[in-house]
Amino acid sequence: MNVKTTKTLLFILLLGYFGFAVSGNTPSNDEASKDDVLKTDEAIVGNFEAGEERYKKSCINCHGAAGKGAASYPKISGQEISYTISKLETYRDGTKIGPNSSLMIMMAKPLSDEEIADLAAYLKDVTF
Repeated sequence: MNVKTTKTLLFILLLGYFGFAVSGNTPSNDEASKDDVLKTDEAIVGNFEAGEERYKKSCINCHGAAGKGAASYPKISGQEISYTISKLETYRDGTKIGPNSSLMIMMAKPLSDEEIADLAAYLKDVTF
């Protein structure tokens, strides 16, 4: 290996180290933190079957069986999970963000975090 290559590798190594130091992140093999991440991911993913059941109780009348929307009700199937969660949480908080906000706020108010995650999981992967 020549001197230039060695200096380049050293520079990249130091850049990576200082990048972690500046960001406050440190590499870790801590099993507890890995478990926390897995639990968080599982909570975000939600349960498809529970989401389907909740959808059929609350959402199907306006958004249709396929979640494709009808009249002034938008398509809600196929969206990213984070998008659907964000929208439902916004409505649940009582924030108006569109023409049907009053209706959506009323429908989202009673939803738990788990039900929102379930709906998001169902709507992401629902196929008709």
